[in-house]
Amino acid sequence: MKLLCMIAVFLCFPWVASDAQKQDWGNLKRYAEANKELLRKGKQKNRVVFMGNSITEGWVANDAAFFEDNGYVGRGISGQTSSHFLLRFREDVIKLAPALVVINAGTNDVAENAGAYNEEYTFGNIVSMVELARTNKIKVILTSVLPAAAFGWNPSVKDAPQKIMQLNARIRKYARENKIPYVDYYSEMVEVEGGNNALNPSYTKDGVHPTLEGYKVMETLIKKAIDKVL
Repeated sequence: MKLLCMIAVFLCFPWVASDAQKQDWGNLKRYAEANKELLRKGKQKNRVVFMGNSITEGWVANDAAFFEDNGYVGRGISGQTSSHFLLRFREDVIKLAPALVVINAGTNDVAENAGAYNEEYTFGNIVSMVELARTNKIKVILTSVLPAAAFGWNPSVKDAPQKIMQLNARIRKYARENKIPYVDYYSEMVEVEGGNNALNPSYTKDGVHPTLEGYKVMETLIKKAIDKVL
């Protein structure tokens, strides 16, 4: 019986190793080929990388011309949290040698996509990305988390507006203290009527992701900030 148990355990090892080798928690493969293509084209003087989640990924999908015409590079991945961003920051930002990175993080942290929300962890991930960027002589723009009253994919989160406002206040304070430009999407896109601090329905269909109209509002704000920095 002992021998049979040992054989069974031994036979499990190759399967576990094989399964682990297929894991790509940070989805580093998502932009691997696109990054290689950018590097083949050579260094671009005023390259700007947008690091984010589905809001950033959807931005490129909804208004590709905004990115193409301005030489901006979208590096958003749906569902990701700030922990994922930090993991792939070297591959998707630093190695591209941009002049500037725009960081939009926090929505999926609050939505608990990768576990219970911890503001300290999320804020720490943002600070770490800033420090990595600055060490590599990359300028930074921090942006607010967009308003959201709730998350359709995780209705158990009941206090999203309060968490988002608190995180935004902390990011804004950090940006001010460290002389980092801060772009406040939140104030321009929140629906204050009713007191639920939701994303204005004129700019969204699901309460979280902007429509093209919403992205146009964001474009006006971020391009002004980018032009000022560069």
